[in-house]
Amino acid sequence: MENDPLVSARSLTKIYKAGAVEAPALRGVDLDVHGGEFLSIVGPSGSGKTTLLNLIGALDSLTGGTLRVLGRDMGSLSRRQKADLRLRSLGFVFQAYNLLPVLTARENVEFVLELQGVGAERRDHAKRVLEELGLGDLAERRPLEMSGGQQQRVAVARAVASRPKLVLADEPTANLDGENAEILMNMMRRLRDEHRMTFLFSTHDPRVVAHASRVITLTDGRVAKDDVTHNPSDG
Repeated sequence: MENDPLVSARSLTKIYKAGAVEAPALRGVDLDVHGGEFLSIVGPSGSGKTTLLNLIGALDSLTGGTLRVLGRDMGSLSRRQKADLRLRSLGFVFQAYNLLPVLTARENVEFVLELQGVGAERRDHAKRVLEELGLGDLAERRPLEMSGGQQQRVAVARAVASRPKLVLADEPTANLDGENAEILMNMMRRLRDEHRMTFLFSTHDPRVVAHASRVITLTDGRVAKDDVTHNPSDG
């Protein structure tokens, strides 16, 4: 149904094991994420932020409870089905950018589109995405010819090129100065507003939290607070 949440977790648990030693990372998380949200997950190191993001992004497997992402039951998906979900339905923005150094900005965006099965038109589409995001002048530059802020914005262009409903970003501003962090966050908010994309961040950065429409605080693997903000950009 149209109003169903994009993400729905109930009593979600994740336990890492090393021999006989168990380390709980998530201890019964309940969470719904709806279309168009700009949501930050915050909390101290070890609180479970990245674990939760990885489970939602089909990068890890849950231990208990239930998790549905874009209507798919994550507990029942095979490894191949998870890979397909990541490729075709989710966008990822990583702290370390993860651009392919031998490819230009356009080719980095185009490469993902090629993996998704986009045909010969992918070159023009990649150029259009970069131009829409104000990155047209970087299209033929390789990552080592860009600043950190430019690389991260190209990484966002790559993540959103196929217009996924859900974009997951793990500490996206950690390597950026204040000016570039603000540019990046404004760019992602514009994508949210213009294309109804949903953004879910794991972050320690108050600059990210300042833009959030909702803030989830994790403590010891549990949801300690769930706050809707009053950011004026949300109307």
